Amino acid sequence: MITTPFISRKRMTRRSMLGAVLAAGAAGAAVPLGAAAGPAWADAGTTAGAVPAAARLTLPAPTGPHPVGTVQLHLVDRSRPDAIAGPGRFRELMATVWYPARDVRRYPLAPWMPAGAFQAFLADAGLSELAPLGPLTAGHVGAPVLRAGRRLPVIVFSHGAHSHQGDHTVVVQELASHGYAVVTVAHQYDTYTEYPDGRIAVPLRDPHAPTLPGDFTADLRFVLDCVEQLAAGCNPDADRRELPAGLLGSLDPRCVGAFGWSKGGTATACATLADERIRAGLSLDAPMQMNPPLAGELDRPFMMMSAVFTRATDPEAAAFWSHLRGWRLNIQAQGAAHFSYGDNEALFPQVAKLLGWSGQQLQDVIGTLDPAQAVKIQQAYPLAFFDEHLRHRRGHLLDGPSPTFPAVTFVGDQ
Repeated sequence: MITTPFISRKRMTRRSMLGAVLAAGAAGAAVPLGAAAGPAWADAGTTAGAVPAAARLTLPAPTGPHPVGTVQLHLVDRSRPDAIAGPGRFRELMATVWYPARDVRRYPLAPWMPAGAFQAFLADAGLSELAPLGPLTAGHVGAPVLRAGRRLPVIVFSHGAHSHQGDHTVVVQELASHGYAVVTVAHQYDTYTEYPDGRIAVPLRDPHAPTLPGDFTADLRFVLDCVEQLAAGCNPDADRRELPAGLLGSLDPRCVGAFGWSKGGTATACATLADERIRAGLSLDAPMQMNPPLAGELDRPFMMMSAVFTRATDPEAAAFWSHLRGWRLNIQAQGAAHFSYGDNEALFPQVAKLLGWSGQQLQDVIGTLDPAQAVKIQQAYPLAFFDEHLRHRRGHLLDGPSPTFPAVTFVGDQ
């Protein structure tokens, strides 16, 4: 395994992985949740190397009418010199485009994470023995883009701190199956990812590294520039690798949304405030610790899905809410933990069975919200939000409490 020469491989403790292997988000640059409670691996009921033989971990299938395609992009932002990488180097990102596809049968399914990045992710958690069990996604690598007769609305996604761009694949592939092009970005120095030349990047534990929400925000805005290039028929990939048939010219740069989890949710809020190309923004349990500080007001739609960082307990979240002047909504799933809005709800129960966790140990990580209900919530609510505000397809899910999702409460404007 080749690691990037400019990224530290200092080992994280098991608890610094939030007590778990398949998610590593930190809440924000100022207050990481790396020491948050989760079952200590030494107490999980299985010793290293004793994981029983099992099939791959699985993700729930998307519910939309379209099969899903996916392709990776290697992007270099030449407007942002990278002092950590060295002279003549620039900010370097991996991004992945997910889209409605056709004729997918002969195209392989993409892994949840690239193999090398997944191995590094698990090694930092002391659980390399789980590497053969990495889940596959619903995305068919390189499949042709669906011929829809109109351009695809675009949504960009920002992951949490010390995490990776696949950590919300459940939401991403759900949106793609309903006709959206979703672009996920791996934020350099704060992620696990793999570059085309074989380099494997892991999070850099350096307070001077460019990993603040403002750095994430700049990444998102650069990705939007790349979306505009794709829409204009130009390939932004730094290596000029071949793109799936139909991708060039298929995206609609005038119909763009954004969402993110944890620090990525904060970055989404910052980017939505700063960039009018984003017509609607969604944050998943973000602390809203703005750096640079919050400035300006937002007249475009924004939705907050809260769990731990509620307006009642987090002053920064309350302050951000007060700056929203357009359509706004704040919902909260009762029993949700910080990890509940993501792939953790699908993957952790499977890992718990493999490692012999108790029910309490599992709840310490993903909360008391029923995992099956949590998956359905994250499939339904982001889709309803972007359908309403990007496609003007108004439904009733966002109007108020639904008997289909009894755990979801609507937080008032007070």
